[in-house]
Amino acid sequence: MQLDASALSDVTKRLRRAQGQIGGIIQMIEDGRQCADVLTQIAAASRALDRAGFKLVATGLRECLARPEGARDGAPSEQELERLFMALA
Repeated sequence: MQLDASALSDVTKRLRRAQGQIGGIIQMIEDGRQCADVLTQIAAASRALDRAGFKLVATGLRECLARPEGARDGAPSEQELERLFMALA
């Protein structure tokens, strides 16, 4: 399945942001930072990962619905995309 380059760029940015946040969280733990501060950053990283996943599934679903013939060339079905979306919820 080919996804829109703009959407993939957005997903990549979100994942890089989460990657940076996770590195920061590790450093916070190693520095002995307050639990509440660490948990706040974990929640932010989790949201960034969720949003990247939602964007990826939504883009795939949109592509699948726009080009239903794509399901024949190995693209996930609408049901599979729905299952993936629900896995993120």
